[in-house]
Amino acid sequence: MPDADAHWSTFAGELAADLALLTTTAREAGEIAMRWFRRDPRVWHKDGGSPVSEADLAVDRHLKERLLAARPEYGWLSEETADGPDRLDRTRVFVVDPIDGTRAFVAGDEGWTVSLAIVEAGRPIVAVLVQPPTGSLWQAASGGGARRDGELLTIADRSDPVGARVAGPKKFLERPAMRRLGFSAGRFVPSLALRIAQVADGRLDIAYGSGNAHDWDLAAADLLVQEAGGRLAVPSGEALAYNRADPRHPALVAAVPGLFDVARSLLADVV
Repeated sequence: MPDADAHWSTFAGELAADLALLTTTAREAGEIAMRWFRRDPRVWHKDGGSPVSEADLAVDRHLKERLLAARPEYGWLSEETADGPDRLDRTRVFVVDPIDGTRAFVAGDEGWTVSLAIVEAGRPIVAVLVQPPTGSLWQAASGGGARRDGELLTIADRSDPVGARVAGPKKFLERPAMRRLGFSAGRFVPSLALRIAQVADGRLDIAYGSGNAHDWDLAAADLLVQEAGGRLAVPSGEALAYNRADPRHPALVAAVPGLFDVARSLLADVV
């Protein structure tokens, strides 16, 4: 495997330093999470029913301590930390999901990730995603491209929907329009960040996300797919804006360019 950090050593400036920080910290966080993986961690349920495990909380603590110690001037937004307005006044903000795909993590499924991004002016500028059970590592920096395990990612475009590989919630995949177009539904990918990253690395052509995803689910994967040459947008076709007062987003789609418009059109009646 190529050195996943070698390319970035020549990528100049603050983004390279921030990327190195996120990469090291994501790997550490993955090691912490693996201490509980398939070892029956304690689990609680938040309002709304989504689970949180003791691993989520331990990883969140590590991320916050490590990242804010290195960049105290940055803001902070995490799924597992109480939100506040301070981040809205910061130039750069860490946007993190300690374990994206907690249900999969608790069930012993490998489909979870640690997702880290830095957002500036409403958009991600640095991103790292790690899948600890497999050791896979994705990295991206604005203007510097995206890589998986050191390999440059360039999305292979296609315009024929027949056989296009699609992942998303059942309410998307079971629609008659999907069958008429000839899309090929893949297995469900529990981590939304991983689902989108699989468009960036070529394993999927289209990935859907339900409404009510949050900044921490999306920011890192958004930069990955954009830097690899794909698109991620809401039903209007607009790119997502991050670090707003409300971090929630409507239904969305990531896709290779040639299939983006037809994929986006299928969002119209499921938002």
